[in-house]
This record gives sequence, structure tokens and C-alpha cells, in this order.
Amino acid sequence: MDEKKETKKYKSPILNWIEYRLPIISYLEKEYGDYPMPKNANYFWSFGALLTICLVVMILSGIFLAMYYTPHVDMAFESTERIMRDVSFGWLIRYIHSNGASFFFIVVYVHMIRSMYYGSYKYPRELNWILGVSIYLIMMITSFLGYTLPWGQMSYWAATVITNLFSAIPIVGEGIKTWLLGDYTVGNATLNRFFALHYVLPFVIFGIVGLHIAAVHVHGSNNPTGIEAKNSKDTVKFYPYMLIKDTFAFCVFGIIISAVIFFGPNLMAEVDNYIPADPLVTPAHIVPNWYLAPFYAILRAVPDKLGGVALMFGAIIVLFILPWLDTCKVRSCTFRPIYRWLMILFFINFFVLGYVGLKPAVGSYLLIARVGVVYYFGFLLIVTPFIKRIEKTKVLPENISDIYYNKKNN
Repeated sequence: MDEKKETKKYKSPILNWIEYRLPIISYLEKEYGDYPMPKNANYFWSFGALLTICLVVMILSGIFLAMYYTPHVDMAFESTERIMRDVSFGWLIRYIHSNGASFFFIVVYVHMIRSMYYGSYKYPRELNWILGVSIYLIMMITSFLGYTLPWGQMSYWAATVITNLFSAIPIVGEGIKTWLLGDYTVGNATLNRFFALHYVLPFVIFGIVGLHIAAVHVHGSNNPTGIEAKNSKDTVKFYPYMLIKDTFAFCVFGIIISAVIFFGPNLMAEVDNYIPADPLVTPAHIVPNWYLAPFYAILRAVPDKLGGVALMFGAIIVLFILPWLDTCKVRSCTFRPIYRWLMILFFINFFVLGYVGLKPAVGSYLLIARVGVVYYFGFLLIVTPFIKRIEKTKVLPENISDIYYNKKNN
């Protein structure tokens, strides 16, 4: 039987041996070395790489913490304190994990804002957007589960409030709530289930991230103009051009998160969570993590429990169908003068909802939340589909290289 002749592509005989049997090296060169990136891609395109690094750090730090954590209502809080006080560098790993979650969401929000502003969810990248929103949704679930694990006051009462929401669903609500709790009240069975899910879901996210990256490479990355690259003049190789940008972005990101970890590790933490859980003492104000606060504000904006739950889940579901709501042929908001400002106002509105979500649902805070909810859904369900009828878009450039060289010359 004739054997295929082994080619010597690399200087190292080990690399040639591996390449002949599993061409992983040439695959990486094609997908991450020679991969064409739009020439005008800015630093906002580095946030995808930052997210991958964040995910890896969160998984590794989480595995370390799981080695010392005890998922039992009588020992969870004490095991968390033991990690902080007795385990070598346990305090550092926990602060990396807890603050890493907040920075993970900061990077996610920037990444999503960039995708929405430049129209990266439009044809032919709809599936990539759906995968991205799926990652965002699972991240929120995972972060909430992690929020309950220290079993402090805010952990216990957040678990109680959120699981009670499912009881508002007609017919099946109580059954879903009991299944989630593993009992009729929040207790040891609940903590065990939440710990197991919190441990497993990051690996699910990792798998979807792989699909997300693969989907990006099918049709290529979008760019600030929203115009597809037409030839080699419109692109540069990922290595070294984008790799240098990604490396610089990672260094800046590392400096910022290190400053928070070492000088303000509890900057984004809830003080009440340093008090052991007590079912007999209700905190004055129950709040979620700051990155979940916009949806918490939507939930509380409606006096009816079922209506609030429907709106909260609807606020996420509507993001999945965004590619079919926005039917304008022009992708980037750069060339959409009216929609651009309405989009910016949408982003501001979202973070305002986050702010009022951390405040008591009374008085002006409740009014602002209700106005914010109206604009949130009004923008996505009314403005986005119909704005193209009255908006006159700007003239698109012929290709990326023309606008790139014009900027360079000016």
C-alpha cells in the first residue's frame, strides 16, 4: 500500500511530525496568522480577544476556588472566609474571580455596543449575533449562581427573590420553582444545585465561544464602515497587525484590573454579603450584581409580578431577533445620522436602568425605570424597524482602502 509522502514544511522535525498527522499548526496559521482583518478595524475589535482571555482566567480561578469551597449552608460562608484567610494566595484568586466577573461584563457590554453600533448583527452574521447573545444570557445565569455561593445575606435573599419569580408563571411556575430549589424553600439542596450549575456552565460558554469564533471566520469580521472587504488592499493579516493591537489592549486591561484587585478589591462588591446568611433578617434593600441591574429595574418597573417577569425575559429575547428587526441595508450607524443618536440614547438609557436597578423602587427611581423600559422596547420594536422610512442615509464609500487612505492623508 502506497503511503503519502511526509512533507517537511517546518524546520523543527517535531512540528513536521505533528503536522503530518494532525494539521493543527497550518490550521492555526490560516485562521489566526494569515486571517484577513479589515484595515480600518480599531481597538474596539480587540475586545473579543479580551473576552476569551477573561473566560479562561475565570475558569482557571474558579477551578482553584472549587477545590476549597464547601457547598453546604452551614459551611459555605466559613469555607469562603477560609479561602480568604488561610489558603495560600486564596485572597488573590478570589479577588481575581470576583472582580474578573465584573470586568468580564464590562468588556461584554463594550463588545455588544460595538456590534450594535456598527451593525455586526446583520446579514450574513445573524447566527454569530445569536451565539453572542446566547453567551451573554448564560453568563448572566452563571454570574447570578456565583453570587449566591458565598452564602452571605445578599446571596441568600437574592436567591430567594429570583427563584420566587418563577412562581408567577401560570400553571408550571410552582413546579419550576420547586425543581430549581430542590425543596420548598431556599436551602442546602438549592446551594448544591447552584454550585453544580455554576461549575458546569462556564464550559458550556467556552464551547459556544468556539462556535462564535468559527462563525466570525466564515464571513470575516465587520468593520466601522460596515462595508465588506473587496480585495487584499482592504485587509491586513491578523499577525502581526491585530495581534499587536490585542496585546496592547490586554496590557492596558491588565493594569486596570490589577489596580482594582490590589487597591479596591471590594469596589464592586455588596457589603451585606460579608454577613452570614440569616433567613430571619431581611436586608433593607435587596440588589443583584451591578451588571444584572438593568434587567432587575425592568422587572420592578411593572407592579404586576407576572408582567415584570414577562418584560424581563422579553428584554433579552428581543435581542435575539434584532437582526430581523433592523432591515436597513446600511450596517454602520456612522452613515445613519438619525438612528445613530437614537442608538447612543439607547445605550445611555440601558445604563440608567442599571443605576436605578440598584436603588429602591420608589419615587423618582421608579418613574425613571418605567420611562427607561418604554424607551428600551420602543427603540428595539418600533424605532429600529421603521426608522429607515424617514431616515436618509449618507453615501457609502466604494471600499475600505479609500476611506482608510483618505483619513491617513488628512
